[in-house]
Amino acid sequence: MGPCFCGSKKAFELCCGPVIAGSPAPTAEALMRSRYAAFVVGDLDYLQKTSAGEAALKFNRAELALSLPDTQWLGLEIIATEAGQPGDNRGSVTFKARFRENGRLHVQGERSEFRRVGGEWRYVSGEADARPDPAAMARAGRNDPCPCGSGKKFKKCHGA
Repeated sequence: MGPCFCGSKKAFELCCGPVIAGSPAPTAEALMRSRYAAFVVGDLDYLQKTSAGEAALKFNRAELALSLPDTQWLGLEIIATEAGQPGDNRGSVTFKARFRENGRLHVQGERSEFRRVGGEWRYVSGEADARPDPAAMARAGRNDPCPCGSGKKFKKCHGA
């Protein structure tokens, strides 16, 4: 299938693919990455299954199903991780996700909280800060790298 959507530079089949297919995520970060990949491929079942606590209560399948067709996920950047390793029961991952929604570029920053439930990592809460990213677009010249993180020139990516 190609490189994993989570930005790990591994093949999807060796990274998030097996986790989405049912293999337990070894770390909180691995679960976070696989959840991002699930947003990219539109796997709502996986997103619901890997939610617990507050996140499970707030999970709105109908709303997500409506928003996914209008959202193009462009890249994930892990900022920091705290705990969340194989021997831990809790962990957090701070990240930025870039996406285009209804033709506008956005960046969502979040510190996500994870815990083990029944021996497997689950997403339990997070405070998202999604906002348009007009400054990045305004700074990008035609021959500059695209702010979405694709590695392409702006003119061949989001400047087209």
